[in-house]
Amino acid sequence: MPPDVILPYKKDRETSYAPGAFAAIELLRARPRLARKVYIRPSFDEKDSLADECARLGVPVLVSEEAFRRVREKENEYVIAVFEKYEDRLDPNRPQVVLVSPMDMGNLGTIIRTIAGLNITDLAVVFSSADLFHPRTVRASMGSIFRINCALFDSFDAWRAAFPDHACCPFMLDGEALPRVLESENSPLFALIFGSEARGLPPAYAATGRAVRIPQSALVDSLNLSVAAGIGAYGFAEKYGLVG
Repeated sequence: MPPDVILPYKKDRETSYAPGAFAAIELLRARPRLARKVYIRPSFDEKDSLADECARLGVPVLVSEEAFRRVREKENEYVIAVFEKYEDRLDPNRPQVVLVSPMDMGNLGTIIRTIAGLNITDLAVVFSSADLFHPRTVRASMGSIFRINCALFDSFDAWRAAFPDHACCPFMLDGEALPRVLESENSPLFALIFGSEARGLPPAYAATGRAVRIPQSALVDSLNLSVAAGIGAYGFAEKYGLVG
């Protein structure tokens, strides 16, 4: 196979790729040392300026239509940046969002983008079936994944042992209403815990901290995970002055 053809993504490879100009640019701005190569379609209007930026950073560039032929991305994808997978360490003095068994990579990427916009920069992912570095996750995050710290944990107990001082707020259907929790919550070192798209959090998570629910009408049975995480994260971020 030609060396300058982008290979389809596989989880066991040491590299992934950021599809789209926006995600590629975020990679170059936030973590340029991880960028291995940037592929650009000849029809991309800003190919010269992007190639110049890559040259400044010492990142190899290939302008080629043929390079894209084995990657089944959107037809309007003009840039793909290959990067090394990496491990982050979460800051014990920063609030966190904790996702337990997320399954959908679109939701995972959207949550990353949302919390980055709310200045919550640490994300713990526990026992995930959604691949953190899959191109679909990177695309849904619009490159925000490179702006925050993400760490994987084999179990919730492993996460809790690493961060015993965080005030846990598991989001559950039988918890206290979010507005009432925000009125009385007094710990800016919080961890907002969300379960999977299909099952939410098991009942045992109520014992980990102060259970929270998002009030909703009877017109729906539940909220999408990324929507619920966005609502919850905004409430806490606004209360503690992370945004606004």
